[in-house]
Amino acid sequence: MASPGTIFRAATLAVAGTTVFALTACTGGGGAEHSEFSLLINTENNEIPSVLTTLSEGVCSDQNNALPLEVETVPQTNLDQQLQLLAGQGDLPVLYSAGNAPALTEELADSGHVMDFEESLTDLGVIDRVEPAAISTIENLYGGFHVLPFEYNIEGIWYNKALFEEHDLAVPETWDELVAAAQTFSDAGVLPFSASGEQGWPITRFIGNYLYRDLGPDAMERIESGEAELDDPEYVRAAQAVADLGEAGFFEEGVGSIDMDTSTHQFLTGDAAMFYMGSWALSDFNNEEGNDIGAENIGFMPFPEVEGGEGNSDQLAANVGLPVTMNAQALNEDTGSWMSCIVENYGTTGLEQENRISGFTLGEEPEGVPQLTQDVQELVTDTDETVLWFEALFSTEATDTSQSNAAPLVTGSLTPEEFMTFVQADLF
Repeated sequence: MASPGTIFRAATLAVAGTTVFALTACTGGGGAEHSEFSLLINTENNEIPSVLTTLSEGVCSDQNNALPLEVETVPQTNLDQQLQLLAGQGDLPVLYSAGNAPALTEELADSGHVMDFEESLTDLGVIDRVEPAAISTIENLYGGFHVLPFEYNIEGIWYNKALFEEHDLAVPETWDELVAAAQTFSDAGVLPFSASGEQGWPITRFIGNYLYRDLGPDAMERIESGEAELDDPEYVRAAQAVADLGEAGFFEEGVGSIDMDTSTHQFLTGDAAMFYMGSWALSDFNNEEGNDIGAENIGFMPFPEVEGGEGNSDQLAANVGLPVTMNAQALNEDTGSWMSCIVENYGTTGLEQENRISGFTLGEEPEGVPQLTQDVQELVTDTDETVLWFEALFSTEATDTSQSNAAPLVTGSLTPEEFMTFVQADLF
C-alpha cells in the first residue's frame, strides 16, 4: 500500500472541490522583494521538501546561498483558504501547493498569481527537461502549463507475470483480450481483478479508461462542455462493459466492502492476477516485506484498446498528485536560477532519494533505483499524450456519486443506465 500521504494527495485530486472567490492580482511587489526561496506546501507532503532540501545542500547550493530555501506547511484542509488569503494580500510565496482543485489554480492564474511555465521555462532554456507526457497531463487538467510535475503518476493495470506465464497468457492489448484473460483466470480459481469497491475509484477508473479508448481522448471534455451527456448510449456502453466484468464474477465477492489495504494485499500475495493502480504504488511493489510475489513478477499493462475505438493505449492515464506552482510575480534572476536548477536535477534526485517518479527528465542515470521503477520511468519518457481519470472534471458531488455507486454497478444493484444517469444529474 502506498504511504497515506501519497494516497491522500492522489485521491484528493480526484474528489476535491473548492469554492473559488474573486481574487485581485497584486500590482506591487515582485520577485525582488523575496529574501528567501519560500515554499508553502501541504503538511501531508514530506517528499517535495525533502528533495528540495537535498538539492539546496548539494547541486543547488549556490542558488541556496543566494536565496535560502524556506519551507512552510499548512494542513491540506486549510490550503485553499490560505492561498486565497495570501493572494488577496499580495503575499504569496515563491512556490506554493496549487490547491485542492484545478479551479482555484485557474482563478489564481487569471489574477496573475500563477506562472506560465511554457513561457518561463522556455526563456530559462530548460523547457526540454520536462517530460511531454507531464505537460500534456497538466494542460488537460489546468488549461495550461500552470503547475510543476514534482510528482507524476501513470495509471494502468499491474499484472502478475508468473500467473500469466503459468496460464500461457499474453499481455492483453485489447479489451476483448483482457476479458478473455480474466475468464481464464476465473475458470482456474484465480481472482482476475483486485479492486477496492469501498473506495470506488479503482472501479470507475475502468469506466473512464474504456471511454477514452472507445470515444477518444476528448471523451470527458465533451461531457464538460455539454456536447454530450453520460447517459448517452455511447457513454453508457462503457459502464455496461465494466458491469459485465462484475456480472462475470471477475471482482471479489462483496467487492463493496474491500478496502485499499485488502485489495493491495490480494495482488501482492498472488491471490489476484491484475490490479488497477497508479505508479505511486511502486514503493509497495518494491518493498520486500509484504510482497510475496516479488517485484520481478510485476508488470505494467497500459489500459487495453477497444476494438474500433478512437483512442489508443499509448495515451496513458496520468495525474500529478497535488502539484506545486510558482508565483508569477516572484520571477527574477535568483528565483529563475533556482527554478533552472530544480528542473534540471529534481528528476534524478527524487528517483534516487524517494523512489518517486516525477515529470522531469533525468539529468544523470540514477543509482540504486529498482528495475520496475526504471521501467515505468522509461514508459513515461516514451509517452507524449495522456488522458485524465473519470471524475477529473466533475464536481465534488458528482465524484462522490460516481465512486459510491461503483460497487453497486458491478454487483448488479444498479444498471449501467442508472449509474450514468445518477452521475450526470450531479455534474458541475
